[in-house]
Amino acid sequence: QVQLVESGGGLVQAGGSLRLSCAASGRTFSNYAMGWFRQAPGKEREFVAAINLSGVGRSYADSVKGRATISRDNAKNTVYLQMNSLNPEGTAVYYCAGAGRGWGRYASYDYWGQGTQVTVSS
Repeated sequence: QVQLVESGGGLVQAGGSLRLSCAASGRTFSNYAMGWFRQAPGKEREFVAAINLSGVGRSYADSVKGRATISRDNAKNTVYLQMNSLNPEGTAVYYCAGAGRGWGRYASYDYWGQGTQVTVSS
């Protein structure tokens, strides 16, 4: 089992920035590719960003490309999502997830956190 706990969400004005963190415990963090997803009210959960085991491979949804950076610190068992130039469409619950096989948008994400709310005011 891997336990994932997100933090760093909150209320931010449009154009602002936030850094989300996801702390992992349980099994060896460096064995898992990680991803960030979000779910806005009334919408399906959608992919935001992913990072491979080493942190070299990264992928992003088109909607955040150029404004978001995913990173990981395997020594701290933590994955981050830095988001800049936020707009109200970024209002959602943000979830981190861990994949034991593959990486990227379509990896098999076995473990999920409880989510952290991000609200972007206009």
